[in-house]
Amino acid sequence: MGAEVDLVVPVKTLDRAKSRLVGLDRSALALAFALDTVTAALPAVRRVVVVTSDRAVAAELRALGVESVAGPEGLNESLRFGWEVLRARDASSVVGALQADLPALRTAELAAALAAVTGRSFVPDRQGTGTTVLLSAPGGALDPSFGAGSAAAHAASGAAALIGPWPSLRHDVDTAEDLESAAALGLGARTAAVLAPVCG
Repeated sequence: MGAEVDLVVPVKTLDRAKSRLVGLDRSALALAFALDTVTAALPAVRRVVVVTSDRAVAAELRALGVESVAGPEGLNESLRFGWEVLRARDASSVVGALQADLPALRTAELAAALAAVTGRSFVPDRQGTGTTVLLSAPGGALDPSFGAGSAAAHAASGAAALIGPWPSLRHDVDTAEDLESAAALGLGARTAAVLAPVCG
């Protein structure tokens, strides 16, 4: 793929994040997930813009040198907002939506997936029902349909499914089981640090 790739990453306010991770420090983990995801993504793309209204998240991103913009709270609404921000800067780029809960993400795997893109496409999660990344065609619309059954929704809207040897790109985390599965791949430094007292 010859076009430049820019990513928008949506991050909820931390007090609303990861409600299914019962018994764990959900806010700390959500922040760690986002920072590990963004850190892994940065070398694979031209720029990352995070859409968040959480000031703590924005401050941590500034420390990484990552831009954040305040936007709407709804997932698809925030992605459309981020797409508009990025599209205004470069009308010919590929804009991708990357989920913020990929704490095992490897830069090389994201780069390999991006190299396989020829048009509007998506990477399904490990269960095959959700979506971890959605990519526009060069200069095209993103048209996100995240939520329950998003893989089928994105396929029905004409996006091509990308499935390759990229396990870290397909391991998003919503539950303790998801986290255990991602941990088997190797977690990012921030997520591992948050979990260290728990894992003893």
